[in-house]
Amino acid sequence: MAATSLLARLRPQDSAQRLYIGFIVLLLVSGAAAMLLQASLWLALPFALLGVVVLLVDWRWVYYVLLLTLAFSREIPLPGGLSMDVPSEPLMLILLMCFGVSVLLGRTQVPARIWRHPLVIIMGLALLWSSVSMMFSVSTVKSVKYLLAKTWYIVPFVFVTASIVRRPADVWRLVAFYVAGAAITVIYTTFRHATKGLSFDSINWAIQPFYINHVIYAVVQALLIPYAFYAARDAQGTRRLLWRIALGILLFGVVFSYTRASMASLPLAGLFYLALRLRLTRVILAVAAVVVTLGATYFMHQNNYMLYAPDFEKTVFNGHNFEKHLEATYKLQDVSGMERVYRWVAAARMISEKPLTGSGPSTFYPEYKKYTVKSFRTYVSDNPEKSTTHNYFLLQLAEQGFPGFLLFVVLFGTALVLVEKLYHRSRSPQHRRVVLAAGLSLVVIIFHLLLNELVEVDKVGSFFYIALALLMRAEGWIAEENSVAVQ
Repeated sequence: MAATSLLARLRPQDSAQRLYIGFIVLLLVSGAAAMLLQASLWLALPFALLGVVVLLVDWRWVYYVLLLTLAFSREIPLPGGLSMDVPSEPLMLILLMCFGVSVLLGRTQVPARIWRHPLVIIMGLALLWSSVSMMFSVSTVKSVKYLLAKTWYIVPFVFVTASIVRRPADVWRLVAFYVAGAAITVIYTTFRHATKGLSFDSINWAIQPFYINHVIYAVVQALLIPYAFYAARDAQGTRRLLWRIALGILLFGVVFSYTRASMASLPLAGLFYLALRLRLTRVILAVAAVVVTLGATYFMHQNNYMLYAPDFEKTVFNGHNFEKHLEATYKLQDVSGMERVYRWVAAARMISEKPLTGSGPSTFYPEYKKYTVKSFRTYVSDNPEKSTTHNYFLLQLAEQGFPGFLLFVVLFGTALVLVEKLYHRSRSPQHRRVVLAAGLSLVVIIFHLLLNELVEVDKVGSFFYIALALLMRAEGWIAEENSVAVQ
């Protein structure tokens, strides 16, 4: 009788206890297998299974882990000249699979207006054209990897974001995870940088190992500043204080990154705010298109670009003096600026040879070296970093031809016009703050694309696509807001 009573008490009474007992049994079995077979890999089995169960129950935590660790991701070289950002890209891949399964099972809903939104259609067409360009690629392996990577960028950062963000408070929550990680890297960098007197020539050393160069470090802080600013305005009490502290840390990071473009991008975002209030976005885009067309025509006419070839001996890097660095920039004697021109000239020659399909996605390096002009060479032209054009628009032209370039221009142009439209349609301060945070962050990123190719960088490209998702989500909220007001 006593034995029966004891067994009854030991028997699991509910599903939680049964799961716990099952996990303990699996742990013991895997431990025994690891000892008997002398293979420690068996010890990972229970934890792998636990991870799968957690994913099946609620996979959204992977999204937040991705955002929290994004600032710390590092590029790991792979065989065949390829690379992977770790842990960000593996987490993106997990999110891609989880989201796909969840949608098929009907457990995750993305609003129908998102699937048929013009921004999604343009992204789909751009991905389709990349597939066409890949068929003519000079390196099919690199182009295939580009297509795969682009897919696991778009799905997590556009569609997963759209499914998770259901109200403005969700926006500030997801941003908080990335801001927390980015702020930690700024604090870490500042401590290291301070040991060198916060000097200009030591910033690239101070940011290691989390950033390849000070440009990416600065852009991450700059693109998050609009979010931190409007999150602080939306919050109350302690949360507002924390957001203001984060805003100060991000601003400090930009200033002591000594990155000219990032410093200029913030006042430029402020000017765009004034422009959208005055409904001038379409005018600005039209003027920019005319100026770029006229400029390109001038430089290509009778090889006028050759007039701007640098003096190799005078083109230097003023690493010990930031003021001289700025002076050399407008005198066309700064090595980083003139190295950009060296790549741009090569890109222009690539475009003239393959204007329709380009050389193929992700193939600019080392293909561009066949098209360089010796007169523009600088002492850093060996390019050990294997960087590309330092201009994303030229990169699109060189790698994917005019169709790829035009689709990207239409994508960001449509997004900026949408920012203006939503700003004037919204009557809710909360909705306006989301629109302005996403829109001004997008302006910061687009401005940097004139001098860098950052959409393919996980730390920056992620928030390019997140901004698009937030604008689409905000459009739905504002439509509902206006329909309620009419009733």
